[in-house]
Amino acid sequence: MSNAAGQWDCVVKSPLGEQQSVLTVNDNGDGTWSGTNAGAMGSLDCNDGKIDGDKITWTMDMKVPMPILLECEATIDGDTLTGGVKAGMFGTSPMSGTRVKA
Repeated sequence: MSNAAGQWDCVVKSPLGEQQSVLTVNDNGDGTWSGTNAGAMGSLDCNDGKIDGDKITWTMDMKVPMPILLECEATIDGDTLTGGVKAGMFGTSPMSGTRVKA
């Protein structure tokens, strides 16, 4: 199991302000992962999840407030996650997170 597996309290500093969510990472055991990202605007499925060492990547198909493909990547360092969310022409917004303790 990857160090990325689990739940993460995340904040994305987007053009629409800070977006808080809980990212759930389920390690599939083959270098891929599946999960969801749930926040105030609903829950999105994480698609094409890949794990490469301490780095994870995935996409999300956002519909609200506008349809756009979000391309995400993050680096895991212990209980800290840092990365970015690319939202097409809006560029990349910084993302940070901390592991949710069971």
